[in-house]
Parts: sequence; structure tokens; C-alpha cells
Amino acid sequence: MATRNYEGIKYDTSGSDKIIDALTVEEALQINVNERPFTVSMRTPGHDRNLVRGLLHSEGVINDPAFIPDNILKKENEHGVVTIVDVSIPEEKIGEGYSNSRSLLSVSSCGICGKTELSDLKFIGKTIEQQEKLDINAVHSLFQKMNAGQFNFIESGGAHAAAAFTIDGELISLMEDIGRHNAVDKVVGDLIIRQELDTARILTVSGRISYEIVIKCFKARIPFLAAVSAPSSLAVDFAKELGVTLFAFCRDERATCYSHPHRTKMNDNSAKAS
Repeated sequence: MATRNYEGIKYDTSGSDKIIDALTVEEALQINVNERPFTVSMRTPGHDRNLVRGLLHSEGVINDPAFIPDNILKKENEHGVVTIVDVSIPEEKIGEGYSNSRSLLSVSSCGICGKTELSDLKFIGKTIEQQEKLDINAVHSLFQKMNAGQFNFIESGGAHAAAAFTIDGELISLMEDIGRHNAVDKVVGDLIIRQELDTARILTVSGRISYEIVIKCFKARIPFLAAVSAPSSLAVDFAKELGVTLFAFCRDERATCYSHPHRTKMNDNSAKAS
């Protein structure tokens, strides 16, 4: 249930008309870890198991990428939407991220609000070292494939998307959500659950790139990140530091690379990427 119909009145220069619009659903999901509240994510219902697993991976709450925890349904609302889920994690699988202070609310549009201070941003793992190169001319086709699968966006105009590809451009996961960060978490969780995270080399996202999406990409060990819109300055700084090749403004068959451009290649006869 990614969309829900709402009545409205549409005004234009000729007058007004009653309409019914499909709007992207946003509902709260409380995530408990071992029966203790951890966070509340404002998300679009659907693929919740992937969302939870991806979020716990990017937050460092689970220290073993191969571990798939049990998710126990605790509560549903009147629409049948899951509102509370409990994740069972044995002590030996709990990572350092669980001990970090975290505010209870993590909204769909904001990544930093789940942190109490910037000193919480600590990384475990080496900088990504990628030998394979990405053909810049293939970037446009990646977004065509992602756009073709954005059914919720086509219906409502209110959903973001994230997609994972192999280095050859094969689509291996595509997820939508009202929040960009949630869509990325759903993709990562999906790849972990299907044991295909190691095959992902490229992550594409709709909208802009924040520093936290770069971090999620890094923790998933995906070396290439591409976005339709602009990156933030901090996103570029982190991409350079963590070894993520970041492309932005990927539209109209153009793209701008802001970090590690040595990993790109293009034919001499092709138009320049700007």
C-alpha cells in the first residue's frame, strides 16, 4: 500500500474542479532492538524487512553483514500497516552503533536528525579501493532503468527511488519510498537478505545527495554513487575521504563527477561529461 487516494479541489485560471489524487503514504515504523525502542522511521509501508535490515547495517547496529535477524511484528494500525517491529539480535552480533546515542525520531527526509551530535559519525572499515572503471556513457541508461521501475512515483509523484547495479549495468535491486534515505536502506537490506550485496557496484538515487547517503553507500562497500540532482558540500568531502566515486546532475545525458574521476572512462568520440 504505497499510495492512498485523497479528495481535493484543483484551481486554475478557468475555475476549480474536484479531483482525487493518489498520494504517497507516509507512516511511522517504530523499530525495537531486543524489545527496547531504538528509533522511529517515517517511511512508505512495504519492504519493511529490507528497510530495517539496511538501516541496522548502515548504523552499525549489526556487526555481521551475513546475519539476518528475526523481525517480530508487534503492532499494526487500522489500515493493516505495521507500526512496531522488534528485531532480535544476539549479544555477539550487536555492533558499536547500538551503543551510540540516538534520538527516537528519524524522519523520512533527514538523516542527521537521528544523531545527537556530529561526533557520533565514526566509521569502521577501510577506504573503498575499486579497480574497475565505469563507462560514463552508461550512466544515463542506469537512470532510464531506474525510472522505468518507479511505479509509485508514476502514480503519485511523491516517491523517491534508489537502485543498485552491477558494474556492467545489470539492475539487481530497485526500491521506492517517500524518503531518499529509506529507499537506499531498502536496497541495501534487500541485497543483504538475498546475499547479493557483493555484486553491487553502482548505486543510483533520485533527488539530491546528502552526506548520509554517501555513508550508507560506503558501508555497503558500493564504489559508485550517482544522483539526479546536486550533492551537498559535505557529501563530496566524505566521498573523497571514503573512496566513493560520486556523480551528480545525472540528467539530459550529462553527469558531473566530484570525486575519484580516475575510475571513469569514456570513448574519445563521445561528448564530454560536464
